[in-house]
Amino acid sequence: AGLSTGQRVVTVQKGPLYRTAGSHITLWCKVSGYQGPAEQNFQWSIYLPSAPEREVQIVSTIDPSFPYAIYTKRVHNQGIYVERVQGDAVLLHITELQDRDAGEYECHTPNTDGRYFGSYSAKTNLSVIADTLSASMVPQVLTHAEGETVELTCEVSKSTTQHTHLSVSWYHLQGAEERHAKEVLTLSKDFVLRPGPSYAQRFLVGDVRLNKVGNTTYKLSIGGLEPSDQGQLYCEAAEWIEDPDGTWKDISRKQTGRTSLAVMSQGRDLSVDITAAENSLSEGDTLQLNCMVGAQKSRSRHFQLLWLLNGVEVARVDPLGVLIWEDEYEERAKLGQLQAFKHSNTVYVLTIYKVGLKDNGTYHCSVSEVKTPGDFHSIQTNLSSGIQVNVKPIGYHLRLSVSTSTPEVMAGDALILLCEVQGATSPVSVQWWHLPPQHSGPRVLVATMEQDGTLSLGSTYQDGRTRGSLRLEKASSGTFTLVIPNTLDEGDGGRYGCKATEWSQGQSWTEEGETAVTVSSMAGLGLHATLRSRIATVGYGQSFELVCQVSASYTFEEVPVSVGWLFQSSPPTGHYHELVWVFPNGTMVWGAAQPHFQGKAQLTKAATSFRLRVHNAMAADEGTYQCEVEVWRRNTLPLGQPAATTRSNAVGIKVVLPESKLQVATEESSVEIAGGGDTAIECRIVLAQSNSQFAVTWYLLPPPPADAPSLQILRVDYNSILEYGAEFSSPAQKSRFLSQRVSSNVFWLRILSANPGDEGRYYCVVEEWLWLADGWYKLGEGTSGRTRLEFKLPGEQRELQLEKTNHSISAREGEDVTLHCLLQGARLLTTHLSATWFWQGESGHIRPLLTVCHDGAIEYPRESLAGRLHLRRPTAGDFSLTLRSVEEGDAGVYYCQVQEWQQQSEGKDWAPQASARSGYTQLTTTPP
Repeated sequence: AGLSTGQRVVTVQKGPLYRTAGSHITLWCKVSGYQGPAEQNFQWSIYLPSAPEREVQIVSTIDPSFPYAIYTKRVHNQGIYVERVQGDAVLLHITELQDRDAGEYECHTPNTDGRYFGSYSAKTNLSVIADTLSASMVPQVLTHAEGETVELTCEVSKSTTQHTHLSVSWYHLQGAEERHAKEVLTLSKDFVLRPGPSYAQRFLVGDVRLNKVGNTTYKLSIGGLEPSDQGQLYCEAAEWIEDPDGTWKDISRKQTGRTSLAVMSQGRDLSVDITAAENSLSEGDTLQLNCMVGAQKSRSRHFQLLWLLNGVEVARVDPLGVLIWEDEYEERAKLGQLQAFKHSNTVYVLTIYKVGLKDNGTYHCSVSEVKTPGDFHSIQTNLSSGIQVNVKPIGYHLRLSVSTSTPEVMAGDALILLCEVQGATSPVSVQWWHLPPQHSGPRVLVATMEQDGTLSLGSTYQDGRTRGSLRLEKASSGTFTLVIPNTLDEGDGGRYGCKATEWSQGQSWTEEGETAVTVSSMAGLGLHATLRSRIATVGYGQSFELVCQVSASYTFEEVPVSVGWLFQSSPPTGHYHELVWVFPNGTMVWGAAQPHFQGKAQLTKAATSFRLRVHNAMAADEGTYQCEVEVWRRNTLPLGQPAATTRSNAVGIKVVLPESKLQVATEESSVEIAGGGDTAIECRIVLAQSNSQFAVTWYLLPPPPADAPSLQILRVDYNSILEYGAEFSSPAQKSRFLSQRVSSNVFWLRILSANPGDEGRYYCVVEEWLWLADGWYKLGEGTSGRTRLEFKLPGEQRELQLEKTNHSISAREGEDVTLHCLLQGARLLTTHLSATWFWQGESGHIRPLLTVCHDGAIEYPRESLAGRLHLRRPTAGDFSLTLRSVEEGDAGVYYCQVQEWQQQSEGKDWAPQASARSGYTQLTTTPP
């Protein structure tokens, strides 16, 4: 989970919204409460009314392949695009709204947080309605005397079913450029009259008025006409709708045709004014000049007009409208390149098609009044002011400059290049090229925009998955912007150039410019990771935290970063396993090799610090850890190879088990037993954990002759599973040596039918075991004190006489050998004898080989030797043992122990009365 104080919230423009078909609309979307880079990405989708559950993807700021097929062309042609208002806010633009664009729009922001917390998308409804707004005015050419009143009417109507308001505005235009139009008077959507700045005073005194006549007619009245009122007048209507957020939006605008107004000055009876639709032209353009005559009762008067260029006559129009060209213009007029006519008695028009440099200069119109048509004597003549016409040669003033707002970027950043073309009088085509660093050529084509706006990309830049979807835009008539969203590496640096070509009348003029860009690779910018932990040793069940501190010469908030955590168990195997990877979008992928981490590991991120916190530590968590950091190019999805990668130092974590509190009684003791009886050896636990389990192993240290090692009798583990040692694994031994748990802290070794052969020192080893999260663990062990078991014969003891002399004999392998055990002296006739042969090999362990019981039965503890062992004359007191076919492993020390048994009374059990041990015989074997 990430660390954050708030949660992500995505907000979209509140709906439902109503917009007209064919209009340019925008929808805003913004995100707040997020973690990660300041520049967030946005993705727009639509749910159409015909399939409200199906998402149709429109456009994305990060993924050029995001749009579905029905939107791909419109997105490519910038008919639909996203404008970034700031890092966390955008506008969706649809430049020409279509009926099929109606539906529920969803704005989604991909996750950049340390965890998923909050909302990542928001929706709004958009309805497309018909554009029913209409505005019209009959075009007129009017002439009024100064001080008179002019009235114009504008018809405005709508039939929208939604509740909308209308606004109606009147504009005055002098010259050809519409941006210079001045507002005369506006009836706002709130039904308030608002004059333009130039007409404010005249509105206050009542000279400028607007009246609504009926439902659709708006009448403008301008009284006290002034010469400055001369020009063109038109009406503009706008339809407004109130959005759910309370703001009003104009959903349609319509302009009427224009009425020309000439104002005749009262100071002169005859006034002449000349105007041009456009006076700054290029070769091949069309020049149109209007000459307007101001005179009282002009319809009954007769005027003759001369068109002059630089004071030289071009043409004349007599009072009857007959046109006469000067010689040098007559041929051009026959070719259709010139036209002049009398529009009315007060309006005259001169048109020059395909102007050339020779048409440069100052134009006048001169008007003479005559009494009658055909009269050569003028009553009065007036010359208009001059209008300067400038005709520029095509390409003559073409200038070009190339610049960039991103001269130094890091791989993954966007390149923004600007090509400004000035002086062009005809449409231009623009071509961008690139020359990588250290390359002299050839130049690589990036993109081309033709005169008609058609775009094409160079082959290297056609795959939008590498550098993103390139954008080549025409911001204004002479400004072209190239945006490469995602640079790949240093190779995208170098020089970028722009070539602009102006075309006209089959000719072309070209200008070029270039700029330099440096792209730095992340791999060379010092990516480094350091791993540390406050503790190296952690108790079982406790938590520990590892901190991966990453540094580089760039800011991590601006680039996608993936972090992987690696682990090698203890003892080391030489191979690290992947615990988990955290990707830039917050996705976590856990490795399969160590699945137990997933349920107890917490991952957090703060700036350049990445943390792994492991809860409830156990033995399987002990080992060495590393972090691996991968940095991806900015503004790209983490695909393919990262731009840079680094691995941290290793940090070892040791998990220690809980401390054992085990204490076992260590007092020495002894137990005496009469022959044939049962006895028990005690093992007592003094102190241990309350929830521990115990494994108890019993050992015997046999009596001399040698310093023999301990013999394991049996072991009972913490699951009460019993296991006998090798020397006590025969059925006879198992039936005599038993384990018993008397209480929670007391264990007994029970010995049934004890005999002198059982003498020795007994002790137990106790192991303390504890169940911890994933299994049983041994905490410690303790060894008890020794308990000496001594065999004491009952009643008056009688001494048995056995030969005590020690012997050494040698035998070849494969031969037979006899080991002597002969009872000396007399014995009671009412007694029986038993004897046991013992052998001690190189290991030091003393093992019984054969036992002759007092009832004559013979037992073989080691059944594998039964066929090779033979007693001579047991009934006669001769217990000598013949070992047949001696083997190398038979070497060692042999001795016998003889007991005398007597029945206490008729029908009673037999009890031992005397015992004796023979001397030792050392047997050495030699190869045959």
